[in-house]
Amino acid sequence: MSDELSSILDGQPERLASGFIFTEGPVWHPNGFLYFVDIRRSHLLQWAPGQQAHVVRENTGEGNGLTFDLQGRLVMCEGGNRRVARTESDGAITVLADRWRGKRLNRPNDVVCHSNGNIYFTDPQGRLPREERELGYSGVWRIDPNGRLHLATDECEYPNGLAFSPDESVLYVAITRLDERCLGEKERGEVCAHQKIRAFDVAPDGSLRNNRIFADMSSAEPGVPDGMKVDTAGRVFCTGSGGIWIFDKDGRHLGTLRTPEVTANCAFGGSDYRTLFLTSSTSIQTVRVKTPGVKVPWARRTTVAR
Repeated sequence: MSDELSSILDGQPERLASGFIFTEGPVWHPNGFLYFVDIRRSHLLQWAPGQQAHVVRENTGEGNGLTFDLQGRLVMCEGGNRRVARTESDGAITVLADRWRGKRLNRPNDVVCHSNGNIYFTDPQGRLPREERELGYSGVWRIDPNGRLHLATDECEYPNGLAFSPDESVLYVAITRLDERCLGEKERGEVCAHQKIRAFDVAPDGSLRNNRIFADMSSAEPGVPDGMKVDTAGRVFCTGSGGIWIFDKDGRHLGTLRTPEVTANCAFGGSDYRTLFLTSSTSIQTVRVKTPGVKVPWARRTTVAR
């Protein structure tokens, strides 16, 4: 491990649980447990220290990205259902977004909540057959606190993971690929030059401005830019080829944490938020870090009973 990685990481990945098909969407609950999904089985699962992972919801419609809103309600991107939905305190499911001006969304993928209540989610069209695409573009969308849907930007090729800078002034968007030609490049072991992270300034009205390239993640290895999280020092942890790519706040690549399986997402958690949970294909892994991760807004502003 390089000196720079040694200054960030406090050990190597360890496996917590296995036997899944494709894990994704990790988010830490302040009460001391992790939510994550097994996309292929359409399961929402929960894991806590000393316990076995168990299913808490079935038939999620290929549930993917997860977060909490400002009231602590779980918000999920349901890719197969082509919608974003919220789980109420009584277990009822409320649809937050599924159409834009009468046209169905593509396949909502990842989701984050701003401390002002705005919820942003990605909606790439690349995994949807062309004949089923109604919008005709990929988007990053915003659900305002009143429940209204807004197109935040259509300037992303294949928007996937999302993360805010610590002060929430910048929204990072992982770009998985350009189009189907990139899939062929990866299959042939060629470098895909379209793997990157974009950055947008978050305006006071919630709109996204100043689209720019934050980091280049070009690679021929298995894995693509996907889930992201940010620590309190502003470092960006993005899953990608070979493992977790770590960048400083200026986009400089500090190194890559190699993982034994392709890793699709990550989340900070634990009592000190210095545990990084990794959803790595068939398993859940964990690695300790030296700087805490940024909490979701609800966890920052709410005292949660233990």
